[in-house]
Amino acid sequence: MKVKFFAQIRELTGCDAMELAVPDNATVDGVREQLMQQGEVWREALSANVLSARNQTLCNGSTAVCEDDEIAFFPPVTGG
Repeated sequence: MKVKFFAQIRELTGCDAMELAVPDNATVDGVREQLMQQGEVWREALSANVLSARNQTLCNGSTAVCEDDEIAFFPPVTGG
């Protein structure tokens, strides 16, 4: 699975994308938890209010994921 990071998450982690192996019955929240186990910077970047998308469609944490998916994590967008 390809995982992409945008905006502040990318800036904090210094990573814009990575490939991850996906366990059976994985969810977006499971992927997020797996990433946060990589260290304090990852926990800080992903523990706040973070939006996610599966295959370029907004989704929630309980959305199932598979090996061929692209998951993206990004902060909420505000405008003025």
